[in-house]
Amino acid sequence: MAEIVRMPKLSDTMTEGVVAKWHKKVGDKVKSGDLLADIETDKATMEFESFQEGVLLYIGTQQGKAAPVDSILAILGKEGEDVSSLIAEEAKKQPAQTTTAVPEKVVNADESKEVQKAQPEIKVAQAVPVASSSTHSSSDEHGRLKISPLAKKMAEEKGININSLKGSGDEGRIVKRDIDNYKSIGGGVSQIRGIESFRDEPVSQMRKAIAKRLSESKFTSPHFYLTMEIDMDDTVRAREAINTVAQTKISFNDIVVKAVAMSLRAHPKVNASWLGDVIRYSSHIHIGIAVAVEEGLLVPVIRFADEKTLTQIANEARNYAAKAKDKKLQPSDWEGNTFTISNLGMYGIDEFTAIINPPDACILAVGGIKKIPVIKNGQVISGNVMKVTLSCDHRVVDGATGAAFLQTLKHNLENPVLMLGANSI
Repeated sequence: MAEIVRMPKLSDTMTEGVVAKWHKKVGDKVKSGDLLADIETDKATMEFESFQEGVLLYIGTQQGKAAPVDSILAILGKEGEDVSSLIAEEAKKQPAQTTTAVPEKVVNADESKEVQKAQPEIKVAQAVPVASSSTHSSSDEHGRLKISPLAKKMAEEKGININSLKGSGDEGRIVKRDIDNYKSIGGGVSQIRGIESFRDEPVSQMRKAIAKRLSESKFTSPHFYLTMEIDMDDTVRAREAINTVAQTKISFNDIVVKAVAMSLRAHPKVNASWLGDVIRYSSHIHIGIAVAVEEGLLVPVIRFADEKTLTQIANEARNYAAKAKDKKLQPSDWEGNTFTISNLGMYGIDEFTAIINPPDACILAVGGIKKIPVIKNGQVISGNVMKVTLSCDHRVVDGATGAAFLQTLKHNLENPVLMLGANSI
């Protein structure tokens, strides 16, 4: 009997998914555990394996298209089985929803037949590829030049050879701006000045989620910001010494994660979350580290960061960065953070403010380490300085609480020997 494979809910905030790629086509046999499709969620693109077996009879969501969670992704069954009744039944459940599936053929032992043929009430839209403006010709199918009357008249007045023009209008039509953007130079040759152009890209599921979550955070959480300057001379020397003996190279961000985790242990009120009716103070410390990817931003979580060594933190951070780049992060990798760090120091940013990653009460923005003149023991010398800015949700954290946390963080980073014991590396 045919079974419906539904669009899975692959993250806690996912409401719809986009089929990034189909690994099977109609007529293929599918076994339990076979890779069926890549699904783009609001967090990442994830591989979706089939839990059912059978022949792929119907594809409900075409590649590159979005569909709500629990809608028909595909139908599996016996070869030649008629699934039109299943499709019709689903259509009745959601009468207002129009499927965007292209008609797929069911492979029969004798001949192929279209599933949708017996179901005219199911609206199916055939996707039509849209060519970019750069591929349009300025001539129609009969070889006649496509040009507006005004543009033609202007070209004649200016003595411009219209056959040398490339149109920027619909379907490559030459319009007024194409004439305006040309100027004559010696010998009557035309030279382009510059053409206004743009391209529209669909908003990815990840970018939609980022926009929604951060807009809610910025406009509902009363942010305030605390900035502090930290002397990083001893941390710079400590890192150099550690990396001469450690098998795994330690980054400054790894040290910051460790220092933040230890500071949160001393200030549990900062390790909190706003949940509406209650404020949750977590006894565990899970640090989210913002990782930039092509589509946006992911925040994998280093769990129990205060209990881990620098090497463990470094290995986890590198593993998460690689998985994020390859779109292999799983929901368990990015859920459960109690505090977040966003570091742009490696991009040459000295100082910035970050938007709180809900439901966290705080996020720490970390700038780069900069060598500047400093005064020590009454003398001006060269020193390594780093600025950090703590964004706080005033519903949870007050100014004095946030300031006390930063003082502890400053003390930890300026005295790494107290923070990095023998069992911390």
